[in-house]
Amino acid sequence: MKPKKVVLVVDDKPENIGVLHGILGNEYTIKAATNGEKAIAVAKTAPVPDIILLDIMMPGMDGYKVCRILKADPSTSKIPVIFVTAMIGVEDETKGFEVGGVDYITKPVSPSIVLARLSTHLELADQQFACEKKVEQQVALISKGQKDAIYMLGHAGHYNDDDTGVHIWRMASYAKAIAQTLNWSVDEQDDLLLAAPMHDTGKIGVPDEILKKPGKLTDKEWLIMRKHTTIGHKILSLSNAPVFVLASEIALFHHERWDGNGYPKRLSEEEIPASARIVALADVFDALTMARPYKKAWRPERAFEYIADSRGHFDPNFVKLFLSIKNSILDIKKHWDKKEKRF
Repeated sequence: MKPKKVVLVVDDKPENIGVLHGILGNEYTIKAATNGEKAIAVAKTAPVPDIILLDIMMPGMDGYKVCRILKADPSTSKIPVIFVTAMIGVEDETKGFEVGGVDYITKPVSPSIVLARLSTHLELADQQFACEKKVEQQVALISKGQKDAIYMLGHAGHYNDDDTGVHIWRMASYAKAIAQTLNWSVDEQDDLLLAAPMHDTGKIGVPDEILKKPGKLTDKEWLIMRKHTTIGHKILSLSNAPVFVLASEIALFHHERWDGNGYPKRLSEEEIPASARIVALADVFDALTMARPYKKAWRPERAFEYIADSRGHFDPNFVKLFLSIKNSILDIKKHWDKKEKRF
């Protein structure tokens, strides 16, 4: 006998949870939460729900935000979310789909509709899971080839550096952590993780005497150095695969500044693509906390303070988010620092 599917019901009114429990209790195992924070916690607790019925209008964290957070977390991103709400406007329904919901049931609920919609989406989820497994097997070789190319391009941009190469992967992990805090989807986070290491690919077109110069660069040398952004963009733009399109965008714009004093286009604020704003922040933090021939590694706390005080350089909202996940950033640093010691 197959185990019952698990349904998580989220509503701030216990009586509404009771109604859905009465409708579904005979066929499904019911878990419940009365607010957004509890819903997120319960969704990660075994047995993990197979589907979530989510109210929208709740005090504190509303259903839209709960859904965004669930869809941004790899452990919960695949769970179908059906909004169950009294909000019946077209714009409400549209927003529900935009944040990742698969369906929309209005209150007061009809037992037959709830049962039918639940059955349909659970069946679709099972079919999608089986299909994804087949696709994963079919594209395994292609994906490995693409990832190999990504790794090679990432290292090519730092071929003349004196570090072990761990920098680009540690920095990319910081970037992914920021993207998750921004509630980017799991796929978007993964693309950023792969694209970020290629941000300096264009340095392969910069002469060694400039890249390795121990002293300060002249104005003319700086002009040449800055070309690595456009060179990298030109190389990476040769592919229209999404990860390379993203990488070419990052390569071109990761030296732009929030105040418009960056290069090569002197873009400002939200003219700069979010991907490049994230990588700029992650890259500088990692550079500060790395030991190089010309400097000692900064303590992380000093680097955090520098980031906090760097007005005009970074997106101020991204800075706040970055500082709010200090512990996660430090955990990432410890993880990659251990790997670096093995080289």
